[in-house]
Formats: sequence, structure tokens, C-alpha cells
Amino acid sequence: MALLVVFAFIAGAGTALSPCVLPVLPIALSAGVGGGRRRPLGVVTGLALSFTFATVALVYLIDALGLPGGLVRTLAIVTLIAFGLALAVPPVAALVEARLSRLSAGTGPARGGDGFGSGMLLGISLGLVYAPCAGPILAGVITVSASQSFTAGRLATALAYGVGSAATLFVLMGAGRRLTRRLAVRSGRFQQALGGVMVVVAVLMLFDLDTRFETAIAKDLPAFLVNPTKDIENGHTVRRQLARIRGGRAARSGGAREAAAGSRLPVLGTAPEITGTERWWNTPGDRPLTLAGLRRQHRVVLIDFWTYTCINCIRTLPHVTAWDARYRQAGLTIIGVHTPEFPFERSAPNVAAAISQNGIRYPVAQDNAYATWTAYQNQYWPADYLIDTRGRVRYASFGEGDYGVTEKAIRSLLAEAGATRLGAMTHAHAQVPTAGVTTPETYLGAARAQGFDRPVSAGAHDYGLSTPHLPRDGLAYRGRWTISGETARAGPGARVYLHFQARRVFLVLGSPGQPRTVRVLLDGRPVAAGPAGADVRRGTARVEAQRLYRLIDLPRVENHVLTLELQPGIEGYAFTFG
Repeated sequence: MALLVVFAFIAGAGTALSPCVLPVLPIALSAGVGGGRRRPLGVVTGLALSFTFATVALVYLIDALGLPGGLVRTLAIVTLIAFGLALAVPPVAALVEARLSRLSAGTGPARGGDGFGSGMLLGISLGLVYAPCAGPILAGVITVSASQSFTAGRLATALAYGVGSAATLFVLMGAGRRLTRRLAVRSGRFQQALGGVMVVVAVLMLFDLDTRFETAIAKDLPAFLVNPTKDIENGHTVRRQLARIRGGRAARSGGAREAAAGSRLPVLGTAPEITGTERWWNTPGDRPLTLAGLRRQHRVVLIDFWTYTCINCIRTLPHVTAWDARYRQAGLTIIGVHTPEFPFERSAPNVAAAISQNGIRYPVAQDNAYATWTAYQNQYWPADYLIDTRGRVRYASFGEGDYGVTEKAIRSLLAEAGATRLGAMTHAHAQVPTAGVTTPETYLGAARAQGFDRPVSAGAHDYGLSTPHLPRDGLAYRGRWTISGETARAGPGARVYLHFQARRVFLVLGSPGQPRTVRVLLDGRPVAAGPAGADVRRGTARVEAQRLYRLIDLPRVENHVLTLELQPGIEGYAFTFG
């Protein structure tokens, strides 16, 4: 536990240097310039305490009262607006400062208007804004809080994370204060400006513009700036410590043998509550659902983890939607938990478009912070967890296939719940993975790139114009590219070569700002209509939204070299095959 607390402190300090801190940074720096000499200390104290409360204790409160998962963000916006307006009006600011100074004087030596009280209140509001920045270490601790007992270990880890972040911000605030010391005579003006900054940030948060901005700049920054503590947070030691504090290991499949045989399904454990979600779709008023509420309605629940650019997930959706249509009236509630793999998949409009395009009518929850994913200790897309009317997981399945077995499990639990007229098994028409595919999923960003003929690193590169000679499953960049941890952005003359063995080839692409085109060649020639994928017309794919594009669709598994000539500005993420 002590080691995990140390790692949490380091991870918190590093998080304060990542793009996620941008909504907090201008307010913190402004606060450091204005106010009394102890205001920075008050800010970081309040931030550490409220961050800890928001990420641990508040989880219990929200879950117990059945409040929406986005409540913390709403509280942050309201607090920022209220406090910002107070600071922007000097008489009100003076009254607030005096009241807080008297309050703090009652618990210790008088601080003589040193700004500690107002700084602490400001820090409390910033802690609520900062809470979504929690990385894997803290997420692994807090997301199970609502379904497990509170422990001192979880509290210590969250507090260490908050203190680490506060320490970094305190250094930044001190530096800003020294640089602007000559302007101290105008501290009143700075205080008014601070109030204005707080209101502006709150309004931006109200329209989700802060998260959009973070995602946009994160695509252009080196991986070590986007997530400076990634190696620490994803290390073996940290994962082992998290497993210990969670009291378990990664989720395991179960119940398939019993379902196939028509036997009673085993009890695999208590289902964790759905927690930490942002947006919901296909619910009354788009309000969150809870497992507790569904238990009261005597519903069987299927939790389906997915993400909209995952070809494995896309191929399962016709089956999942068919189950929803057949068994909803019999007592089944399906909840699609959308946990993103790439930054752009955090966009609510993108998820909403995918829901519409795939004809999904069952409830979908946005799990951008991996909160529910971590609560279930899940590691896979797609993954299904079937829960009975008493809130127990009775069946778990990972990956594609076994749809008949999963449906038998659904019917088994519905029968246990008293359903009698279930009708015949469903028959969904869906694309299936092809036997004999050997080329593995391949990422274009530097963080997970494998199989390239040259080392792939973050930054701007000119890979030259020569034609590569690739082994099977090999890739090569040519032309100019700008590589980040997760993406590759095409520049002048950009091409990518892929020697694949598969029937179908898919690529996650995006074209920020405007539509662009990709010329598709198979074995050096423009791809003909027959083997062209659904998104290719006359040898060219038109790229607009960030999604999965279907480039090649052969009659059988074959061995070919694919060449893509990309218009500058197109961004690539990952190849998948089928």
C-alpha cells in the first residue's frame, strides 16, 4: 500500500503537467498573482481536499442517493460561476474575504487578510473541476468505491494523488507570483480579472468546450506531454497493487458451458454498480440508469462494453440489437457501456452518430473516464456481463462469437425471473470474422506501433520516397508524417504500405476541418470495384468523420500489399482485419 501511495503522489504531480489541467491552470495562476500572500497555499489545500472528496466520498453519496453521474461537473460549474461573479464585484469580494478570514481565524492564529480562506474556497471549486483528470492509478481505486466498502487505503491513495497535483500547481503559482510581483499594486484589478476568467471557464465547461479543446491539442502533442506518467501508471507494480486494493484480479469469463448445456448458470459474483458515466442515450429524459433501480423493477440486465470504431464490436451489434428487440418486453434491459479507445471517441456527438447509424435503441452510457470499465475489471472490447434480477453476474463473455450461447444464457435468466413466452431464438444478419486471418491489429501511433520497417517515434518525419519491400504483416511509412502517441497525421506525399493476409481490411481515419480523400491501391494498382470495401468508390475513399473505414473486401483470405496515398491533414489510428 505504501508503494501505491508513493506512485499516486508521483502520478498526481505529473497529471498537473498534462493537457487535462488546462481548465484549472489559468484560474490557479491568476489566483497566485492576486490576493494575500497565503492565497496560493489556500488554493492547493482546498484543491487537494475537494479532489479527494470528489473522487472517493462523493462516489458513495451519489450512488446512495441515485444522483446523476455528471453531478460533480455540474457542481464545479455552479461554484466557479458563483465565486467568479463574487470576485468580479469588488465590494462582494471584500465581504467574502472578510467573512472567510474571520472563519479561519476561529480555528487558528489570525491571518490578517492573507487570502488563505478565499484561496481555499477557490481550491475547493477547482478540485471538482480537476477530478476527471484522475488517471489509471486513481481510477482503479475509486471506481469500485460505490460497490465495495470504504477503506483507509483508498482514501490515502486519492489524497496522495491530490497532494501531488497540488504540489505541482503550488510551484507554478509561486513562479507566476514572483514574475508579476511588480504588478502587486494592481492586485484588485487582478482579482476582478480572476473572477472573469472563472466565469469564462465555467461557460466553456457548460458547453463541453474544455474537453473538446483538450482532445484537439492532445492529438498534436508528444505522448510524454499528453500523459507524462503513463509508464508509471500502467506499470506491472502499480497494476499488482491495484489488484490487491480492489480485492480481485481481471474479470474472467464464465457460464458458457452451463448455458450451452441448458443447465443453471453459476453465480460469478456481485455486479458492480454503473458509475462515473457522462452522457446517456435512449433512456427517459436521457437520465442515468442504475442496477439498483433495475433490480427493483425485477429486470435481467446485459452490460455490453463497446467502442464505435472497434470492428469486433461493430460485428456484434446486430446480435445485441436483435436481443433487445426480442427480449425487452420479456424483462431484459441491455446497457451499452461505451468506453473509448481513442481520444476522439470521447466526443458525445460522435457516439450519438454511431448509435443512430447502428440502429441502437437500448440505453447507452458514456464511460469516458473508464469508471465502469474499471469497476468491472474489464479488459476487452467487446465484453458482455449478464446480471440476474438479484444483481449477481451469472455469465461473462469476451470477444466475438458464441452468440447462440449468450442468447441461451439470456433466456435462462429470463425464465428464472418468470418469463414464459420467449419465442424462438433470434437470427441476426451480421458480418462474421473470417477463418485464416493472420495479420494482427496494427496501430499507427508511436505508442503501440509494431511491424514497421523503420522505428516509429513521435514528431515530424520525412520517410522518403522509396518503395519498401515488406514481409507479411509488415508496414511502412513514406512521405511526410507527423506522429503522436495515438495518431499519424499525413503530410505532403504521405503514403502507408501494408502487406496483409486477410479477407477484409479496415482503418480508423479522421479528417479534421474538412473532407479529404485517400487513394487505395492493391498490389500497386488502383483497387477495382470487386475487392473494394464499402467506403471506396473508384479507387478512392472520402474521409470525413472519425470512424472505421472499410477499405478492402475480398471473396476469401488472400495475401496482398495495400498502398494508401493520403491527402495532407488526414489522421490515421489503427488497422483491423476480418
